[in-house]
Order: sequence, then structure tokens, then C-alpha cells
Amino acid sequence: MLALTLLSLLLCATCHVSLAFTDGLLPNGKFEQGPKSSQMKGSVVTDIHGIPNWELSGYVEYVKSGQKQGDMVLVVPDEGHAVRLGNDASIKQKVNVTKGMYYAITFTASRTCGQEEKLNISASPDWGVLPIQTLYSSSGWDSYAWAFLADDDSEVEILIHNPGVDDTAACGPLIDSVAMRTLFPPRPTNKNVLKNGGFEEGPYLIPNTTWGVLIPPNIEDDHSPLPGWMVESLKAVKYLDSEHFTIPQGKRAVELVAGKESAMSQVARTFPGKDYALTFAVGDAGNSCSGSMMVEAYAGRASLKVPYESQGKGGSKRALLRFTAVSTRTRVMFLSSYYNTRSDDMASLCGPVLDDVKLIGVRNTRRS
Repeated sequence: MLALTLLSLLLCATCHVSLAFTDGLLPNGKFEQGPKSSQMKGSVVTDIHGIPNWELSGYVEYVKSGQKQGDMVLVVPDEGHAVRLGNDASIKQKVNVTKGMYYAITFTASRTCGQEEKLNISASPDWGVLPIQTLYSSSGWDSYAWAFLADDDSEVEILIHNPGVDDTAACGPLIDSVAMRTLFPPRPTNKNVLKNGGFEEGPYLIPNTTWGVLIPPNIEDDHSPLPGWMVESLKAVKYLDSEHFTIPQGKRAVELVAGKESAMSQVARTFPGKDYALTFAVGDAGNSCSGSMMVEAYAGRASLKVPYESQGKGGSKRALLRFTAVSTRTRVMFLSSYYNTRSDDMASLCGPVLDDVKLIGVRNTRRS
């Protein structure tokens, strides 16, 4: 009996370790482990547990790169596999989380139909709706991030759902590379009133992808996958890493990819009547995004336009905006004045890179 008890404890401990969350792809997050032939009808998965580690609902297809849909060839990154969420279809997986911690979900998606596609994503009780109708890369694939706060020490269901209903049941987005990362939101310091001004804290970037991660529009500060920052615009901003892009400082930065429709902001605590200096770097990501660029910066009632002529090969310049705070909270906002596309494909949306944003109090220069 003692031996059986010890064996049970050992098995439970092993089970707990296997379920413990670590940053990166979720188990079978790239869907390379697929269903058995007996669990499929054509490309449709008929068993809700047919794809290991996932539970399916509705019209879900298991797609191999190169598979044809009529006259269209479905291309999957790394020439691997993906799932397609048809009418009212969803996939979900349970993950262990820690109470009070923030987590960012990253997944890659591609449209396969003409209508305005969107995805519901949830980690109960948090949920969000992500529009995916705008293509930001010429490959047709974009990665998206979404964040949530864990309410308890427990398992949480990560669910991705296509709420659309089309005459063609299979019509819906392809999903690949689902990952998660624990976020550690930084706090203001005496060297920077802004949080996460270097953008070093953010969502997981899928290895071997060259398109960054989109921070979707209408993302609020409380649940932002880019801690400290809000995206309060109609289009997304793009999160970049130094492994695939030229970054002005550190390992992460943000690219303002959709002109004035791509704006991000943060509200900082300030002292009325005190002078402040807002400094930041403007550049290009070395991704063939060339031409005239301009970043507009706003801090309270002050503003600054920073022009940047890009050769598309990387580079940056510093900018400074001085202002006097008029209230206890000052909204700092950045946007791009122009729309740009990459010169190598003339299709991928791109724009100026923003990095190393700092806000500090300075001595009043006005005479008394």
C-alpha cells in the first residue's frame, strides 16, 4: 500500500510538472501533431480531441501547407500544418496560471475568405475581439497578441473562436503557432516617469517569423500585451525584435505601421507647473521601408513633428519635446504622419520605428 501511495504521488508530481506553464509555444502549438485518419472526413476533424492537446468545436479543418482550396493554394509557415476555423468553430487548451500575474497570448493567423474576418479570444473571464481583415504583411500571415490577468491559481482555458457564419462552412481564418508569455509590467522610476519606455516587456515573438507581432487596436492599459501602453486607434502597431529588425536601443521596439490610424499612448503622473522633457528615438527597422517618414509626438498641450528620411537599411535619430504639465496626469501619444509600404514587395504596411521613450522632470527655465 505504501508503495502504491508513493507511486501515485510521483505520478501526480510528474503530471503537475508537465502542466506547468513556461514561456513559449503551447503544447502542440504549431499543430504538427495531427489527427488520425479515422478522426477526419477529408480535411475536417470529426473528433473533438482529434488534435493532441486541443479541444475542438464546430467546423475545424486540419490543413497542410500546399493544400488547395478551389484555385487557391493554402500556404502555412515553415511548410507545416495549421487549423482552419470555419463557421462558429473554436479551439481551446487548458494552461496553468498564477493568481495576479499577467499573460500575453500570441498566435499567427491568415485570412482565407473575402469577408471581414475577426476572432474572439478568451481566457475566462477575460475576452476580446481581434479584427484580422487588414493584411500587414505580403505573406498573408500576421501574428497577433492579446493579454489577460489571472484571477486565481488554477487552470484557465485559452480559447480562439471564429464567430463568423458564411454560406461556405469552411470559410474562416487559418491559425498557427499559438504561444504564451508571462508579463512583468514595469513601474515608473526616478529616471523615467513612463512605464516600459524601451518596450522591452511585451508578448512572445514566434521564432523564425519575420513579421513581428501586432498589438491590436483599441487595447486598453489594464490588459495590454505591451504593458504600460494603449493602442487607441483603428489599426494595430507592430512589436519588433532585434533578431529580425534593426532596433535603435535594446532588444525590442515598436513600428507605427498604419499612419495616423496607428497611434499609441500612455498616461503619466505629473506635477502641474513642473517642466518635463520627453525624449525618444525615431528610425527605420532595416526592413526595406524607405521614404519620407514623420512621427508626431504629443504631451499634454505640447506637440512635436519629427521627420525621418529612411533608406530602409536601419538607422535612427533622437528627438526632444519640452513641455510644462498642466495637470496631475499627462497623456503622451505617438503616431505616424504618413502611410508607407515596403519597397521590396510594395504591399506590406510599414512605418517609422519608435524606441527608448523617456519622460523626466527638469528644472524650470522660466524666470520668476
